Amino acid sequence: MSTPTIRRAQGADAEPINAIYNHYVRTSTATFDTEEMTIDRRHEWLAEHADEFPVLVAENEGGAVVGWGSLSRWGTRCAYRHTVEISTYVAPDSTGAGLGPALVDALVAEARHIGHHVIVSQIVHENEASLKMAARAGFTHVGTLKEVGRKFDRWLDVVLMEYVIDEPGR
Repeated sequence: MSTPTIRRAQGADAEPINAIYNHYVRTSTATFDTEEMTIDRRHEWLAEHADEFPVLVAENEGGAVVGWGSLSRWGTRCAYRHTVEISTYVAPDSTGAGLGPALVDALVAEARHIGHHVIVSQIVHENEASLKMAARAGFTHVGTLKEVGRKFDRWLDVVLMEYVIDEPGR
């Protein structure tokens, strides 16, 4: 695959974003959601992600959305206002083509441009590909929450990784 086109998501992207996400809801522990998101809720979610919390999409050469990523509010208390959570998802038939790292790099650049200070990533312990991708992007492991999620009748650990934007050398 050639270099993907990465751009800000628009309302028309809600359906492909939702299709990609709901695949992971049904089939994996990449998300701890256990029920698929409705298209109405996805439109609301997109509207909630204004300029300060962007959603980006990756398009293939044909213009189809094959991946997406977002920066979301980390916490609701005011002191967290400079910290965001990163999420990325790639269509199952487009994995392994570098879309995830391209989205992460673009989201880090967006966070820097917006003025966020820290990006947090929560990754289920068994998702080796995402753990490696985050480490390659410069995220550091800061802790593991044991058995905080339950999906597919299993307890799951969550690895916390962070990227401090204002750290020297970044």
